[in-house]
Amino acid sequence: MGARDGGDTGGREFERVADALRARMVDGVYPVGFLVPAQRRLAEDFGVSRDTVQKVIKELKREGWIETKQGSGTRVVRTQQIHSPTGSGRPVTLGPLINQAFERPDVTLDVFTLTSESLDAHIRDQADRIRAGEIAPRSIRLRMLLPSPDHPLPYWRHPDPGVDRALRRRLLDITERHTASLRATLKNLPAADLEIRHVPVGPTVKVYVLNGTAVLHGYYQRYDRVIELEDGREVRTKDVIGMGAGLTHYVTSDDPHAQGTVFVAQTRAWFDSFWERESG
Repeated sequence: MGARDGGDTGGREFERVADALRARMVDGVYPVGFLVPAQRRLAEDFGVSRDTVQKVIKELKREGWIETKQGSGTRVVRTQQIHSPTGSGRPVTLGPLINQAFERPDVTLDVFTLTSESLDAHIRDQADRIRAGEIAPRSIRLRMLLPSPDHPLPYWRHPDPGVDRALRRRLLDITERHTASLRATLKNLPAADLEIRHVPVGPTVKVYVLNGTAVLHGYYQRYDRVIELEDGREVRTKDVIGMGAGLTHYVTSDDPHAQGTVFVAQTRAWFDSFWERESG
């Protein structure tokens, strides 16, 4: 998750560019070994300053997505790994799996996540497909479970109470920005419904239930990094890999005892138990 940027329109431009580049790596647009475009080209493509791009590149290096070697440029060294029974040995990325889910007449997504950052980007992609006439689902229902804003999390903690509060505010800002974007995107789509409920749980896993027949499940991984606060201070803390976290893809089959069928059924029941608990 990105830091605050002092140029352009502030942190939002930094986050916009960083999110877009992470999404390109997650979805395989920038595969491992891909030579990242020059900073000048990125600045022109995104309509931001070179300073913003430099900070984004620095951040993506800290997160382990890219590395720079003198004479060979900046290359991608990590993308999202999805283990799927449908991959036939080939790499599978999240984008095509979400695309397939939205090609059904009635789309349902049940999501348990930390900030909805990854989901926001994918829903905007599907909205673009609908507007372009590529797909035309009759209905879209998205149920999302997020951690309660006041629930303690094992991430972004600091012994200094002031820094701890600033890190907490930063997380809430990221969550609020992406949930607001989701609401705005779905509001403009026909027969689309979004409902969000909060649970007193600090997510250690990310879960997507796609149309009740498939599940994407992955663990959030903690790692050390430096985060720049809104006031410019840099602090070292524990962050978490969200976008880009490894996922396992489970699908149902005609065999009720198959591993995928059982896992999907158990995950649906688990999600519903939390969802109904927070219904009041």
